[in-house]
Amino acid sequence: MNFTQHTPLDIFLNILFERYQAKVPAVKKITAAMVDRGVVASQDEIVNDHIAFRTLGVPHLGIKSFEKIFLHHGYQKRDYYYFEGKKLNAYWYAPPSEQYPRIFMSELVVDQLSPQAQQIINEYTAHIQADPVDALDLNNGEQIGEFLHQSLWPLPTKQHYQTLLDESEYAAWVIYNRYYLNHYTISVHALKEGFNTIAAFDDLVESLGIKLNNAGGKIKISADKLLLQSSTIAEMQEATFAGGDSMSIAGSYVEFAERLVLPEYQHLPASEINSMHRRDGFETTNADKIFESTYTGQIKNS
Repeated sequence: MNFTQHTPLDIFLNILFERYQAKVPAVKKITAAMVDRGVVASQDEIVNDHIAFRTLGVPHLGIKSFEKIFLHHGYQKRDYYYFEGKKLNAYWYAPPSEQYPRIFMSELVVDQLSPQAQQIINEYTAHIQADPVDALDLNNGEQIGEFLHQSLWPLPTKQHYQTLLDESEYAAWVIYNRYYLNHYTISVHALKEGFNTIAAFDDLVESLGIKLNNAGGKIKISADKLLLQSSTIAEMQEATFAGGDSMSIAGSYVEFAERLVLPEYQHLPASEINSMHRRDGFETTNADKIFESTYTGQIKNS
């Protein structure tokens, strides 16, 4: 994932990916293995299916705020998803052109949490009295890139983090990591023969000693069987909390997606197939389990 047109969108996507890659060693490990095996010549050849962000559903934040950045740069809002057990809303956004990734944006429905969890989250976010995105120059890629890595609320205490973790692992992840890129996704169907199925690519990843998220099975399959997804387990990071306490917590991870050809286009020769002929969008049941790539249960089992 490297965008070279130097538009504001290219600039802030590159900033996002550079910082994400630096903190998620699995990215370089997988890329190096792909280069060594001749799957790609470099990272730039990898097609990025989508990137994902997590947000908090509180006044002046959440999807309503965050989406402004991508809508301004030509993304189109598509399907809505609701995750009842995890108390999440989500949408996906179609890119302005094929060289850019889809966006998957989720938000925690804070008012569905316990009073204690709501109180903790509000303690950190109540000072935000206006939408911070409204203060940005959305045509300034560097400014957006810095915004996506800045602290919109104070660093949480270890106790608050652990209290949220006990109730909502998503809430705990966001209160510490904020808008940090949650994951990027390799389009395996775009790879060369022998590596262009999710099963074959998972074998490559596991051969590197990288553990996969097995919630709901290693391969998550949509109801129509046309979208297959898998993911690594989140990289652990040493986190320092307010007051100086520290502990190892879940960071970000890497996802893999295989989008199969839609039934009405399966008569086409492989040389004529492009993205418009493949399954688009997302699947709630798949995404529900992919979220758990940052969950304690997955990390402890690894």
